[in-house]
Amino acid sequence: MSGNTAMNDWLKAFNLDRPLLIAGPCSAETEEQVLATAKALQNTDTNVLRAGIWKPRTRPGNFEGVGALGLKWLLKAKRETGLLTTTEVANPIHVDLALKHEVDILWIGARTSVSPFAVQEIAEALKGTNKIVLVKNPINPDLSLWLGALERFYKTGIEQLGAIHRGFSSYKDSLYRNIPEWQIPIDLRQELPDIPLILDPSHIAGDRKLIFDLCQTALDLNYNGLMVETHPNPDQAWSDAKQQITPETLAAYTRELKVRKKSSSNQDYETSLRRLRLQIDKLDEQLIQILIDRMQIADKIGAVKKTHNVAILQPERWQAILQKMINLGVDKGLAEEFVYRLFQAIHQESIAHQQKILHTTSAKQANSH
Repeated sequence: MSGNTAMNDWLKAFNLDRPLLIAGPCSAETEEQVLATAKALQNTDTNVLRAGIWKPRTRPGNFEGVGALGLKWLLKAKRETGLLTTTEVANPIHVDLALKHEVDILWIGARTSVSPFAVQEIAEALKGTNKIVLVKNPINPDLSLWLGALERFYKTGIEQLGAIHRGFSSYKDSLYRNIPEWQIPIDLRQELPDIPLILDPSHIAGDRKLIFDLCQTALDLNYNGLMVETHPNPDQAWSDAKQQITPETLAAYTRELKVRKKSSSNQDYETSLRRLRLQIDKLDEQLIQILIDRMQIADKIGAVKKTHNVAILQPERWQAILQKMINLGVDKGLAEEFVYRLFQAIHQESIAHQQKILHTTSAKQANSH
């Protein structure tokens, strides 16, 4: 797949001088709501109208979409406004119905992309259509699953592809409904440099107050587009009310968002960037050496624990270190989540080093007998 520019031919065909904008309600609720949203979005930079027709919920009993009836509303909105349409499909039956109602773009949800079996069934149902398919990242932070889902469509002849970054679930409390994990879509881009990358800030945020900053971050990272949940009366929405914004707010956001240049030929820029990058390179080398020194001390701690038959994990000591470092980092302007994850990784590596010392010693003793 890498190096195949056919993946972004569909986006080039839009001939846009700004990022692609997909907008519309989390769920199609009534014909009036879908049409009102579509007509309001005509006054914005929106290119594609989105609406959930089938809504897989975490637990049954919540609103799970109006079903195929909503496809008729999408088609009517398309014909009256000229906006293209997109919706989520989760099985071959959804695909068949969406195609019959002239849905232009299909997206694969996070709960579907996590299942290779489901993705393969949808890919087979789309074989021969050359439809535009956007694949959301799986709910768990697994780059291979995301790549695998995209590859399954590509191998069945669906080359007009895109990736939607909607964040990842986490067992830890966070500012976000789904943590962004920005490095994962960056890594996806390393693997597939030609694939269009679209941010879904609504599902990352879970809170409309966070949407603008997430959109700006995506544009700062050269994303190709945004998919924003938009509703005429968000507080009355039948699903995910807190993360939806009005078409008027969307229009204001798109006026304020800044699209960055990929680079600059300005000499001052080049000189300053080169100098600062040299400083970063030097500090990175120092960081690696500090980590090496730290792990060497962890090896010595492992040896002491082995001698005295003490368990590797000391929860009270670990919690004290973690809280101290979080407090220090936050006080100096670092994000709490960053410090937490950094020292969690350091702690895991320290445990691995101590385990190696204990196991190596045990193996030598066993061999000596």
